[in-house]
Amino acid sequence: MPTALVTGATGLVGSHIVERLRADGWSVRALVRDRDGERPSGRQRWDGIAWLRVQGVRLAPGDILDVRTFEESARGCDVIFHTAAAVTPAAQRAHPYDAYRIPNVEGTRNAITAAERSGARLLHLSSVAVYGPKARYESEAGREHARGGVDETTPLRPLPERAFYARSKRESEELVLEAHAAKRIWATAVRPDVIYGPRDRQFVPRIARLLRLRVAPIVGGGHTTLAIVHAAHVADGAVLAATTSSAGGAVYNLANDFDVSVADFLRFAARGLGHTLRLVSVPVWLAQLGLSLTKGMLSIARGGGMSVVTSASLAFLTKNNPFTSDRARRELGWTPSLRPEIGVPEAFRWWNEQRR
Repeated sequence: MPTALVTGATGLVGSHIVERLRADGWSVRALVRDRDGERPSGRQRWDGIAWLRVQGVRLAPGDILDVRTFEESARGCDVIFHTAAAVTPAAQRAHPYDAYRIPNVEGTRNAITAAERSGARLLHLSSVAVYGPKARYESEAGREHARGGVDETTPLRPLPERAFYARSKRESEELVLEAHAAKRIWATAVRPDVIYGPRDRQFVPRIARLLRLRVAPIVGGGHTTLAIVHAAHVADGAVLAATTSSAGGAVYNLANDFDVSVADFLRFAARGLGHTLRLVSVPVWLAQLGLSLTKGMLSIARGGGMSVVTSASLAFLTKNNPFTSDRARRELGWTPSLRPEIGVPEAFRWWNEQRR
């Protein structure tokens, strides 16, 4: 029976990786902080630690920033799935980038050390944020369109100074690939875009709160395809990458399982919440003129360190998903099966039940 260590196991992707591994018969450990640090807040009643116990996961006390406990937890493991990261950190630092750099980059550095000492493979959860806020939509101008979208061969151009999350994910991914190239470890990485699903505590809650009034603004009719992917499909791709020997040293976009428009996504979400929804179309020019009018919706696409409402955020809603996951389908056999008309209502239904 293979053994895996999962960091961020109470998070969205980490918990779905745990589910996938347990279904496949793996023995799973979770690197978790002290019990008090994982206690659910007043808003979020889901208890991740209790859920892990029900799944039959062995809890390994420690922290990704404590290399000693990280190494101890990884001893005897076949694969480390490193999903823990700061997306919207609450911690304040003297330099704003440190709130992202310390957990994301230094935590990944410790994951590499743990993999090196234990001999385990390392699966790193990266992000399409590494492409930057502008380059991803160059396909609209035709530069990337000839290749079918933004893929893993798309050059990684310089990032804006304040794109803190993107910078931290690019730095951490580079560390992982460099360690593999130097033959210190066997490693691979996957790059999802915006992730949703049950146990989502960021994207789904923001949309759900927007829909409380049962009226929602949609830019340009809401016909564009969202750059989103279900967490279960990210977990499938991560496990496939970690268990495919030829994936060593490679990165894979996991950024488009099924096409779903903005309008359809909101309708499916309302179905999961158990109410009807009226969609009000806002012209693109008006949204560009007064971005604050759609601030609630646009906040879902914010990047680390960027203001909540930006031109990149508007592009998330008005331009089609620019990414292609063809490489993962071709090389890993990634075949998503949970369609959005099922997966989206399920995600919002889970959130609604937890809120109650």
